[in-house]
Amino acid sequence: MTEPKNLATQESAAISRLATVTVTFNPSQMELEAQLHALPTSSIKVIVDNASQPQTWAEIETVASKFKDVHLIRSDSNLGLAAAINRGVNWLATLTPCPEFVLLLDQDSEPQPGSITALLTAFENLQSQECKVGCVGPLLADPDTGLTHGFHQSSRWRWTRVYPPIGSASPIPCSNLNGSGTLVPINLFQELGGLDEELFIDHVDTEWAFRVMAHGYSLWGIPKAVFNHSMGQASVRFWLFGWRVWPVRSPKRHYYLYRNAASLMRRSYIPRVWKTWAVVKLILTAAVVAMTDPSRSQQIKSMWQGIKKGSPKSATCRHPLPPSQ
Repeated sequence: MTEPKNLATQESAAISRLATVTVTFNPSQMELEAQLHALPTSSIKVIVDNASQPQTWAEIETVASKFKDVHLIRSDSNLGLAAAINRGVNWLATLTPCPEFVLLLDQDSEPQPGSITALLTAFENLQSQECKVGCVGPLLADPDTGLTHGFHQSSRWRWTRVYPPIGSASPIPCSNLNGSGTLVPINLFQELGGLDEELFIDHVDTEWAFRVMAHGYSLWGIPKAVFNHSMGQASVRFWLFGWRVWPVRSPKRHYYLYRNAASLMRRSYIPRVWKTWAVVKLILTAAVVAMTDPSRSQQIKSMWQGIKKGSPKSATCRHPLPPSQ
């Protein structure tokens, strides 16, 4: 009787087809080092830095030098999250042989043991079931609160989150995925044109997820894969039919959030249910800021500027869908 292949050998074969891209902007040295420790030793690891301060860049170089197969790319200016990821993936695509998969990461995400293998295994299992898989993503857990981000699901009229137990074996069909921890084949990433660089930062993952689905691919959340990922540097807690925790953002971040949401409202491939949900959430965000933020006047002004900038009819998407869509 043939002995089953050793599990470690199976994991090694899967990991050998993987590369990672991490975008940094003045990162915590401790968090970045923890992430690199958690990534597979044999995988190529690309760090794309968006013009961190010189001292911080020196720290990034020092941390990277401790690990195998780390490639550094530094931008002279902050190009934004989307452009930085595109730059990293495009560099990977020039390699011979080119890795099959890329894992997209924020600078503060830390995969837990076995989670990256769980993503790769789930992707291949779903493909074997004749699913047209586009991306899979982990369950993100906030190390400070112990809460998970859950996974987005939707119907024709409802947009919700589901919160499966950590470590659950069954993949969760999703209507969206958080950007950090997304696993995607490099050839699909390039086929669809990469991330929308005009969005810069907020809703980059939202637009990408809907574009993937508009091309006929599916998204899956993998509860067996768990990444530590902070929900934000700060939050405010308030009561609204129960206690709520809301992220604290700068006026500049609110500008991008509202500008990009307004831009997505004009795109035909963005589901109507998300557009309705987004309007409600934007209104609620403005209300929370007006009640709790000392700089509420500047915050509301930035939100309004974002809406005006993202709303012109001349706004276009640089990633047109196929004629059949």
